[in-house]
Amino acid sequence: MTSVMKTLSYINFIISVLFMACYAYQAVYLAVSLFRRQKVFAAKKNHRYAVLIAARNEETVIAQLIESVRGQTYPSELVDIFVVADNCTDRTAAVARAAGAVVFERQDQYAVGKGYALKFLLNAIFEQYGEHTFEGFFVFDADNILDEHFIEEMNKVFDSGYEVVTSYRNSKNFGDNWISAGYSLFFLREATQLNRPRMMLGTSSCVSGTGFLFSARIARQNGGWKHFLLTEDFEFTVDCILHNTPVGYCESAVIYDEQPTKLGQSLMQRARWIKGYLQVFSRYGFRMFKKMLVDGSFSCFDMIMNNIPCLVLTCATLIFNAIMAVAGIVTRTPDMNICILSVVTGLLGSMMTLWFVGGVTCITQRKNIHASAKMKVVGVLAFPLFVFTYAISMLYAVFTNIEWKPIKHTVALSAEEIRNLRKK
Repeated sequence: MTSVMKTLSYINFIISVLFMACYAYQAVYLAVSLFRRQKVFAAKKNHRYAVLIAARNEETVIAQLIESVRGQTYPSELVDIFVVADNCTDRTAAVARAAGAVVFERQDQYAVGKGYALKFLLNAIFEQYGEHTFEGFFVFDADNILDEHFIEEMNKVFDSGYEVVTSYRNSKNFGDNWISAGYSLFFLREATQLNRPRMMLGTSSCVSGTGFLFSARIARQNGGWKHFLLTEDFEFTVDCILHNTPVGYCESAVIYDEQPTKLGQSLMQRARWIKGYLQVFSRYGFRMFKKMLVDGSFSCFDMIMNNIPCLVLTCATLIFNAIMAVAGIVTRTPDMNICILSVVTGLLGSMMTLWFVGGVTCITQRKNIHASAKMKVVGVLAFPLFVFTYAISMLYAVFTNIEWKPIKHTVALSAEEIRNLRKK
């Protein structure tokens, strides 16, 4: 059993090396994001846009989102707001209409999920307004709040030639607890340490669920909306890359959304994301590898590396170590300390890395994080725990069937209230 324990320690070491090898390129991203100046965009034309909001039982927060859209510095006559009240049992439709949106109601208990709601909404717009009325479509979740310059800034990048543009995703409720802080750091890091350098280096950014814009040409090409997997945003990103349409990034366009605060809810949401990533790679993986190898697509390499190695290596580590820990306890092997030392060393190394990543994110984005200094410190210190809990979600996603479920939102901050938070 001693030789087996030594072998396990070697396996853990090899897995750690593989982790570093797979994600070493992101160190270059970090350096670029910190030390390279961003390109400044300017628009020659103001385009006409439709705002798409898929909402399910969101009467508490949807009016604040619509208010923030109507309060933009961008010409209001060029922005129309559309809401699909999707399988709602509350007053979402009435509240959205009263706030000034055009509302379509949908009831379908079989085709469930945001992708189906967006398809229904776009088809309704095409039928009633035509396919060429709008030049681009924004997608928001009902709990979002937009910075007053959001559309103006996104228009600059869109007008510069990017047919898909994603934005800077900030949080309404960083300071609620360590879970919401973990989410916030995760998305801020994605924006500034991944999407920012991707944009600066000329590769493709990644759409992150909400706060993105795509052209009417893409909508017509796709027959409205055609992405229905659990992570329809990542599926959309991959499909764009495969069709040689890079996703642009606009850091000056800021969107705020609400993060979960309960661990159970968080684990289920992240399990759904992971299941969605697996679905995407099951459907598009061969084409991504082919484009990466044949065409030299770094964007495909980036999307593959950003998700699959972490899933595979984390699950392998958990399974190997669990099996060997049980075997060591049952056989009472005297060299369990080798296994324990290997695991502890790996954990400490991972924690140091995550503290560094979370710390850099918090320091560089401190002016944009609306929380007390204490909660910023708590968020950074707990960031490794937030990331480690992904392991539970990974195992659940791999070995169970997961369906889309809505998340209840309760943080009903207005755009004005968020502006006041920024001033503190």
